[in-house]
Amino acid sequence: MTEENKLDNPVWNSLNETHKKLSIDYNGVKFYVPEYCPFGGFLKTNNLEKGIYEYSNLIDSFYVVGEEPTYSDLLTLNKKLVCNQMILEKLINIEANEQIIELKSKDQKTDLFNLVNLVQPGYFNDKTSDLGKYFGIYKNDELIAVTGERMKMNTFTEISAVVTHPEHTGKGYAKQLITHTANQIFNENKIPYLHVAESNIGAIRLYEKLGFTTRRKINFWNLKRI
Repeated sequence: MTEENKLDNPVWNSLNETHKKLSIDYNGVKFYVPEYCPFGGFLKTNNLEKGIYEYSNLIDSFYVVGEEPTYSDLLTLNKKLVCNQMILEKLINIEANEQIIELKSKDQKTDLFNLVNLVQPGYFNDKTSDLGKYFGIYKNDELIAVTGERMKMNTFTEISAVVTHPEHTGKGYAKQLITHTANQIFNENKIPYLHVAESNIGAIRLYEKLGFTTRRKINFWNLKRI
């Protein structure tokens, strides 16, 4: 398997590499500890249904990323989210005109949690901010835009939580934060990539303007307990 092919199974490979300590392993099915991220991935295994069901005892709603999973009759497919997996090959040459800070303190991480769940509920859990570095822009002591890192492998780091408060969109904050985050990843000798819903045309256009290209489609299967 080449390094780039690891992106075909990003959760599995992140939990097998950089985020290994955050993995719950069900003999061929790997999930993040729920407080960090509600994502799982798998290799071909006879333990798939059992592993997925066992994880459902820890969290009611979660995502299996990649190939379509088989699962217990006690679970239901809530939705299938089809995403573009996009990758960046070189530094972005855009200057920031806003002050961008790394969100490190407890209060900053609380602001981050609240903003992401205001705009994109269901993906960002209590300890998601500990998966990587997160950056933000404050205005009048209010966090109004963020971007950060989620899944991590030896070679690749996923950009995630590209979120701007609804009252502050259209001002170029996301562009500046993505640039800052992506270039930080390159400075660590890793390659940035991201996932975006194929229906989110506006975001895809922004990413393309910044130099991202679509590598493939990838599915996020949202399963829930009945």
